[in-house]
Amino acid sequence: MGYWDLEEGKDCVEKTWITTKLATALGLVGSAYHIVLFKPDTAMQAVQRATTATVTMASLGAIFGITTCLTAHARDAPNDPLNYFIGGCAAGVVLGTRTHSAMTGTTACLGLGALAMFTKIGKMEGWKITGEPKL
Repeated sequence: MGYWDLEEGKDCVEKTWITTKLATALGLVGSAYHIVLFKPDTAMQAVQRATTATVTMASLGAIFGITTCLTAHARDAPNDPLNYFIGGCAAGVVLGTRTHSAMTGTTACLGLGALAMFTKIGKMEGWKITGEPKL
């Protein structure tokens, strides 16, 4: 089962696990590119960079997943895109805390919140980014 197959506001552990796995994979890929583009001086520095990036992304995925699900449950509005905005914003605030920057946190809150909200709206309305051309 995928993320969208699970009921909103229910199965919070399962949904959080899925978002954490996805964010961890993105963290691993991103850290691999970072290590290739900006060569570290030692192998230990490469491991440290990869670990830091991967753990940060896994944390953001977990925070997004649990916040979105708990917000849907607490507000008793399971299909409201605002739940996704709140989840994305919570992840952005944590990113700002991680970087010790209020500006980064504010920007990430608004950016990730909007991205998550529009993803949910697109899913609800059947938006397609790719697909067969219409003739």
